[in-house]
Amino acid sequence: MSRRVVLWIAFAVVHVGVAWLGWILPNAPMGDVYLVYEPWSRAYFSGGWVFQADYSLYSKDTYVGFVGLDKPWVYPQLAILPMLATWIFGWLVSYTPAWAIMIILLDAAAFAMLVGRARSRGRVTAAWFWLAFIVLLGPIALYRIDAVTVALGIMGVLWLRGRPWAASVLLAVATWMKVWPAALLAAAVIAVRRRMAIIGGGLAVTAVTLGAVVLLGGGAHAFNFIMDQTSRSLQVESPVSTFYLWDDRINGTSSVHYDPDLLTFYITGPHVDTVIAVMTPLLVVGVLAVAALGGYKAWRRASFSALFPPLALALVTAFIALNKVGSPQYIVWISVPLIMGLVLDRARWRGPAIVALVVAITTQIVYPLTYFDLLVVMPVPLVSITIRNALMVTLFVWSVVLLARVRTRAPRAATSFRSDSALAGGS
Repeated sequence: MSRRVVLWIAFAVVHVGVAWLGWILPNAPMGDVYLVYEPWSRAYFSGGWVFQADYSLYSKDTYVGFVGLDKPWVYPQLAILPMLATWIFGWLVSYTPAWAIMIILLDAAAFAMLVGRARSRGRVTAAWFWLAFIVLLGPIALYRIDAVTVALGIMGVLWLRGRPWAASVLLAVATWMKVWPAALLAAAVIAVRRRMAIIGGGLAVTAVTLGAVVLLGGGAHAFNFIMDQTSRSLQVESPVSTFYLWDDRINGTSSVHYDPDLLTFYITGPHVDTVIAVMTPLLVVGVLAVAALGGYKAWRRASFSALFPPLALALVTAFIALNKVGSPQYIVWISVPLIMGLVLDRARWRGPAIVALVVAITTQIVYPLTYFDLLVVMPVPLVSITIRNALMVTLFVWSVVLLARVRTRAPRAATSFRSDSALAGGS
């Protein structure tokens, strides 16, 4: 049996198995799908209304509206597209399994592009890593909008060298679904020699998206997702909240509360308002500093294969390590730059990939397995979230150090790009 066949069998087993786990694990790992994605998308087919007979979350007939158009929304506007597309399968089965089907098909497209003919050891290693990562992370690897952006992100980064325009379009579409792929776009603009194609594709998608939003009457809400981020409290899973969780456990001077609007838990404690005020500027400064370091390396003619993976990982991990929000599904983001790193240099990136697998399993231990124990600060989830957050910071620091050590002044001859050849073909 060929490696390619074995990989595809593993793909099927992993995706069906993890999708099934969503139905049996505790604490509603599929909750976002049926609690918010379904009513948001259903409202688009019923004049903005969700009826009690159709959806039991609401105590009466409720006007949900057309999120992102006539109401502020936590997501960029294109996030509604996969939620609506799920109904292609949702008329045959219920919405949640239909979502799983859609994600599996998207992942299959990305997996096919990654594996190709399974002749490249780097691609095969990256494929096995991705499957292991999904297993260890659990159902949130599939049952969140982030799963859509990961599939698009993998396809986009694999196309950066050979098809930069198409790559930028995919990454820009993903960014207009969930903001984090902007880190991949920024890394591409810095590291790819044909950067005008990257910029052009991103601008085209942005122009079409904003034009459609304005024409549909949503201009006033076009950037609400940015304002929502800046106004949020400290989510209980974020790295900075780890200190407050331990304070709650040891001193009892911090506490966990529920936000019914965002369907999430946040933490309060000593000087929390100051911390909240500092975190967004810190995130901005961290991202700009990483981008500046990457820009310097690009100016010194660092090669794409040496520059892009650590730059992309540093930007993505900055979005997590320096964020006051730390939802468990954020962890799926790190798989994309790590997959790219393994494709290009599996020996160098094997260590960070193993760290990422530990991050994934500690995340699943916290959510969904022991989430409500975390809210009352029980030892097992507290230790797990501490390990997870410490490793996320470690990955951020490691990627910045690796970025700083990227060799520059590479020769302009075509031979300098031989190590990138795995990206150009389907081997």
